[in-house]
Amino acid sequence: MANVTKQRPLSPHLQIYKPIPTMVMSIVHRITAGALYFGTLLVAAWLIAASMGAGAYDTVSWIMGTFLGKIVLFGYSWALIHHMVGGLRHLMWDMGYGFEKSFTTKLAKATIISSVTLTILVWIVAFIIR
Repeated sequence: MANVTKQRPLSPHLQIYKPIPTMVMSIVHRITAGALYFGTLLVAAWLIAASMGAGAYDTVSWIMGTFLGKIVLFGYSWALIHHMVGGLRHLMWDMGYGFEKSFTTKLAKATIISSVTLTILVWIVAFIIR
């Protein structure tokens, strides 16, 4: 009996593939989905602190107001915006549009550029309003 597994081609590992923008954005989309789970715990902590009274709310506000807290909040807001923009890209694909190779590459690049730009704009507006 012949060993059929030696005659079949093996699937290459990820290190073999050349990273292309569409592939990278797909991976980042999944990573941001995971990050949003943890970031939502921050939102829940903030809401719970607000319901517990001024002391708890002030503590959470102080923690989120530190340099490290602001970095975490910036990362969470970027993950949220990036995941939303990526979701719009997937919605467009679900409707059957934008499958041309050159367009998908442009769209992947636009996803990262727009998510970073929108995040910075949101933070600028937040600091102006504050």
